[in-house]
Amino acid sequence: MSNAKRTQVMPATVASDLKLGDLRAALVAGWKDFWAHPAYGLFFAAIYVAAGVFLYFALFVRGEVVWLIPAAAGFPILAPFAAVGLYEVSRRREMGLPMSWGAILGALRGRGDEQILSMGVIVFVAFGFWIMAAHGIFAIFLAESGIGSESLELFRTEAGIMMLAVGGIVGALMALAFYSITVISLPMLVDREVDFLTAIIVSLATVRSNTFVLFIWAVLVAVALFVSMLPLFLGLLVVLPVLGHATWHLYRRAVSESAE
Repeated sequence: MSNAKRTQVMPATVASDLKLGDLRAALVAGWKDFWAHPAYGLFFAAIYVAAGVFLYFALFVRGEVVWLIPAAAGFPILAPFAAVGLYEVSRRREMGLPMSWGAILGALRGRGDEQILSMGVIVFVAFGFWIMAAHGIFAIFLAESGIGSESLELFRTEAGIMMLAVGGIVGALMALAFYSITVISLPMLVDREVDFLTAIIVSLATVRSNTFVLFIWAVLVAVALFVSMLPLFLGLLVVLPVLGHATWHLYRRAVSESAE
């Protein structure tokens, strides 16, 4: 790493030379972490899957199946926070520390300073904001189509297609914004005693310095999560832990201690 290009962002330095090969290396390392300690990955992923399945059936019972699309589209916003425990598993494995449920679950509380909790509030507010925005977009186009929210026939109409296009653009922009502030900040809060605003600044600086590579990572994560949700969310049992562990290794490649 001595020849790596780095940018000073107190209290860290940020790499400016991430390559596509680093994404592959992170995925390989993520898979090794998951394979070494699968119980933790399956546990956190199972909570995520259970929430998705509950939402799926709840909307069907209420006859509001069209809301499955915005709900599923917003799920990736929650994924980084769901992976906090996985970052701790990777950190402990990297440092040769003992694994225990108490230590792993304790990572969700952060370092006793509520910084991770503050980030969690931001993430869940973002999810709620997306759902409200999606409701507004759907309400506009549902009124134009004359079809109720209980029917998927809406998506065969011109209004339905326009709704998907507008909702897709709005959702993608929101997801990209929150990806930029969480992709590095959450692993950093697990790793170091910093406040969440500093972690967000470092995350944004990392994305700015490696825009192309981290955009590819965002697309890869979004596609992987979407595909794994298709078989009743069950693919997430493997995909979510591997991506969570991989994100930790990407963070470790991108961010190092400040020279000062």
